[in-house]
Amino acid sequence: MIGRQIWHDLQPFEGRLALTWRTALLCALVAGTAMMHKLPESAISCYLIIFQMRPNAAECVVQAVGLIVLATLLVLGLAPVIQALAEAPLLRIALIAGVSFAFLYLSSATQLGEIGAIIGLVIAFILTMVDLIPVGEIATRGLLYAWAMACMPMAWMIGFCLVLGTGPHTLVRRTVAQRLEAAATLLERRDRREALALAAEGQAEVDKRLLMAQLLHTAPKAETLWLGGAAASAWRALFAAGALADDVSQATRDILARQCRAAAAAIRAGRRPALPAAASAAGEPGAGASHPALATLHAMLAGLARPDGGSVAKPAMLPLLAPDAFTNPEHQQFALKTTAAALLAYFTYTLLNWEGIATAMVTCYVASLGTIGETTHKLMLRICGCLLGAAMGVAAIVFVIPHLTSVGGLMALVFIAILPAAWVSTGSERLSYGGVQIGLAFLLTVLGGFGPSTSMSAASDRIIGILLGNTLVFVMFTSFWPKSAVVEVRRQLAGALRALARIAALPPGARDAAVNDVAAVATMTARAKDALDMTPFEPHGQRPPAAELRPLYALVDEISTLLPAMVFSPDRLDDAAAELDAASTQLEAAARGRPPAGVNAFAHRGPEAGGTVWGSIGARVARIGTLAAGGAA
Repeated sequence: MIGRQIWHDLQPFEGRLALTWRTALLCALVAGTAMMHKLPESAISCYLIIFQMRPNAAECVVQAVGLIVLATLLVLGLAPVIQALAEAPLLRIALIAGVSFAFLYLSSATQLGEIGAIIGLVIAFILTMVDLIPVGEIATRGLLYAWAMACMPMAWMIGFCLVLGTGPHTLVRRTVAQRLEAAATLLERRDRREALALAAEGQAEVDKRLLMAQLLHTAPKAETLWLGGAAASAWRALFAAGALADDVSQATRDILARQCRAAAAAIRAGRRPALPAAASAAGEPGAGASHPALATLHAMLAGLARPDGGSVAKPAMLPLLAPDAFTNPEHQQFALKTTAAALLAYFTYTLLNWEGIATAMVTCYVASLGTIGETTHKLMLRICGCLLGAAMGVAAIVFVIPHLTSVGGLMALVFIAILPAAWVSTGSERLSYGGVQIGLAFLLTVLGGFGPSTSMSAASDRIIGILLGNTLVFVMFTSFWPKSAVVEVRRQLAGALRALARIAALPPGARDAAVNDVAAVATMTARAKDALDMTPFEPHGQRPPAAELRPLYALVDEISTLLPAMVFSPDRLDDAAAELDAASTQLEAAARGRPPAGVNAFAHRGPEAGGTVWGSIGARVARIGTLAAGGAA
């Protein structure tokens, strides 16, 4: 089972090879630049490339420019601070702790995300350099080295992505074609796996890419307008194809599949699809009230020929702050645990006078996660990745580096070694952390000081540091305020039920147009399922009992089944909306550690209301109410 999943996650997909070789080539260029200009810690510079590289070239450019500006401001602001604290180690440690806590908190409570952890890492690195560089040279040499370490790879990324990167409008066009091709496959084979995976991606990434295309003018305004509508129409077509009733004949499905593939081929060729021929097979019931999903599918395929792409695209605006940024203590706890792990690593290698294991502190910032299950799962990936990357590094030290005679040879070595690491890191999140750790361990082993490392002791020290950092993070996150994956499951399911309630409150015929809410339900339900799959990785004493997990797994199935039934129901569903909202409130309260409010008040309503070809909506909503009460208990 695990082997099949790993093999599946390693399979190629569109764009993966391009992103892999670009990441490897950028790392090679950064390593070569660092060697030629005698810049320290080139492994960290290369890690920033692996961490920041995205399929969307515009996103990479914007993030790189932002990081350069921020690093410049930080270095200028820290120069007088470091000079003032050079002889006050306790105050300097307090500053490291305070700044680290602040940026880690922002990484958890805002859209800054993992970039906040990287900023905290850069600042901590600058402040710890005081111990290594003579006081008189701190401002001029240490800060400039730290600035170059962060900005040089970002400058390479900007130039590289402007020349060889893939524009956001191209990625959106590719997404539209992929959705139509998946809808065609679903119609032909009735195999929902690929379609469900694409539907679960939702619209958030597409919205981000469209925003980048509009802000940076990477495509004409008319094209971005069409792409926004076409992306929503393709998602609605994919969702409708998965919701088709079983009594829609295969002949009609085949006709629609051919139309989907023709539209996808036109879009990949850079053209707007032609208006499809009217489409019911002989004897097939019309696409009317008895087949609302079929009507939506016809309408979306026809709408792709319109200038607006067939849908009015209204991207969901993400708030800068999380809704619970100031009320949920988990954000502060996350920042405190990560900061404590990083400081423990710093104290360990400082007190032991073992500078070679300073990689422990770096690892703490890149290894911190939210739940126990995630932490344990990623710990396993990181340890395996560390050992594999370190083995690659040791093999390079023994067999390759002694024969290198130029920087070009070192760049070739880095390129070849980062290729497999980047391939893994660009895939599913189930394995991507392992790929990042393979690359980081190899780079830390091979690139040391101002040139390639040939010392086996230096390589072993760095490996020990990585393992120490991973161990400290694991101990901190499992010993203090441990957060079970069930908490995240409840939160995701509560969000899905809240969005489902908003859909139910809409009038019939308008629900399938609520693309953001429908996509949010699919996305959050998939995330809940992924989080549930993390529970076996939790320590036995902290793992939720099976009786607590069963209703949550059942909730995932019920929501997935109810969503198409509700979206295409011809009935008013106001009562269902109230019940779903109540179930959402109950799960959210449980996620925050509050006692459940008891069995949902609607849970015993009969199954007569809202009957559809997918089953009784009333019965499913009542079951969701009962399961929510059990899942919150």
